[in-house]
Amino acid sequence: MAGAGKSEACRYLAAKGFPVLRFGDETDRGLRLQGLSLKEENERKYRENLRQELGMAAYAIKIEPRINEALKNQQSIILDGLYSWEEYVYLQPKFPGLKLIVIYARPQIRYRRLAVRAVRQLTPRQARARDIAEIEVSHKAGPIAIADYLVDNNGSLDQLHYQLDHLLANKNNV
Repeated sequence: MAGAGKSEACRYLAAKGFPVLRFGDETDRGLRLQGLSLKEENERKYRENLRQELGMAAYAIKIEPRINEALKNQQSIILDGLYSWEEYVYLQPKFPGLKLIVIYARPQIRYRRLAVRAVRQLTPRQARARDIAEIEVSHKAGPIAIADYLVDNNGSLDQLHYQLDHLLANKNNV
């Protein structure tokens, strides 16, 4: 969910040499092409319109060529932001080694983080509305429920990094 620490985890993993592909880059590119700012209402409208056009697997469809390209040079890549159940169902047969890692933080912690972050800042009320929309409209609960790994990010950055290092140390399981 927003504010859980996905971007922090991806920055850390990128610093360790893992290529990171972000699903949300499609939204950012689309809004820039339309001359719109990166703010919650524009992003939500773009996401919903793209999914109306291509279905709930829209972002997986859009990112698939980038995944194929990245896997030509790498054995492992990080995908940041697989949200919908349909995205997972679309990608899993094409990439049977796909593993889902959930970065989890309680809502109260996420809402505090979202209120002070530099990009895509949200009030607690906006964050709660986004949570509900992502569960009900984006079908986000499915990938969370079926995830292969859970990283608890209710604490410090050091604790997040420790858990990610532990996961990587056991990468025969990843």
